Amino acid sequence: MFAVIKTGGKQYRVAKDDVIVVEKLDGKAGGKITFDNVLMAGDGKSLKLGKDLDGVTVTGTLVETKKGDKVTVFKKRRRNTYRRKIGHRQAESHIKITAIGGKSDKE
Repeated sequence: MFAVIKTGGKQYRVAKDDVIVVEKLDGKAGGKITFDNVLMAGDGKSLKLGKDLDGVTVTGTLVETKKGDKVTVFKKRRRNTYRRKIGHRQAESHIKITAIGGKSDKE
């Protein structure tokens, strides 16, 4: 079974035991995370969209929160002795998906 969730302004296709990297979420390592914003769910034979998704949630555990890779920004204007070099590291959370389901699993 898989699901498409939305978090941090992005959409992710997830399945059980997947580890995804999303924008920073509050919580401590080992904590439980629940995604209620499920856009689509399916099992390979059928898809659920819209009203069919009432009560479907995706749960996971927060593996760690750390800084991502450094992105270097370099600005230069030739013949003007103008150079600026800065770097940025975005905070990101690693989440392991533990379950996909909810009320609709009992059908």
